[in-house]
Amino acid sequence: MFFLFFSFFFGLITGSFLNCVIYRIEKKESFIVGRSYCPNCKHILSWKDLIPVFSFVLLKGKCRYCQKRISLQYPLVELSTGFLFFFTAFFLEPITLDKIFLLFYFWFIFSLFLVIFVFDLKYLLIPDSVLNLGIIASLIFVFFQFLQNGYFDFYYLLLSLLPSLFFLFLVLVSKETLMGFGDFKLSVFLGLFLGWQKFIIALFVSFFLGAILGIFLIILKKKNLKSKMPFAPFLILAAIFALFFGERIISIYQKLFSF
Repeated sequence: MFFLFFSFFFGLITGSFLNCVIYRIEKKESFIVGRSYCPNCKHILSWKDLIPVFSFVLLKGKCRYCQKRISLQYPLVELSTGFLFFFTAFFLEPITLDKIFLLFYFWFIFSLFLVIFVFDLKYLLIPDSVLNLGIIASLIFVFFQFLQNGYFDFYYLLLSLLPSLFFLFLVLVSKETLMGFGDFKLSVFLGLFLGWQKFIIALFVSFFLGAILGIFLIILKKKNLKSKMPFAPFLILAAIFALFFGERIISIYQKLFSF
């Protein structure tokens, strides 16, 4: 139980850092050096302004120095990271030494997911640096698994990357009007991370969610058929769903169609 609470609070702290990463990537600033500051008045923030979620609540959602509203993005990202870290630890319980590496790997990937989710939602763009980091981390993890198994599974790797060709086809045919090249790179990242079976589940879920929301927004006249919509958030949500529930769905499918 203690470790679950630790995971949640560690997630809150990580989420606070991710907000800094999102802001500074867009501003093309380093998120490694330099103190945090208010995006509006540029005043350097003290430690009491940076307590995840609690500072937002205590300050009533306003900057202590200029009284400008603080975006809801900040507490939402912090809480989302906290809950994701908590549920990952819960999903992997009991946490043994051999699961620690897997736990931190998932936490790292989920952190990248949140940056991609928010960035694409706000700017209709996925940072290449984040995608490249995710692809490299997933490749290292896949090869680490191959080493543990004692053989290189070329067909598994090929099948995991094969669905990404569908995204590449859409990018090339539509000249990036339907899908951007960032979506293709994200599909490579997710294919490596999830494996081909869970990735296919994620694809179905993401297109279903995207279609439902798109129809809903068209009915409300918020969007039309020519409007651009970020697709990465749907892929990210579907990937998290597939990771946690994919095994159960695959098992049900195998039982239903086994002869």
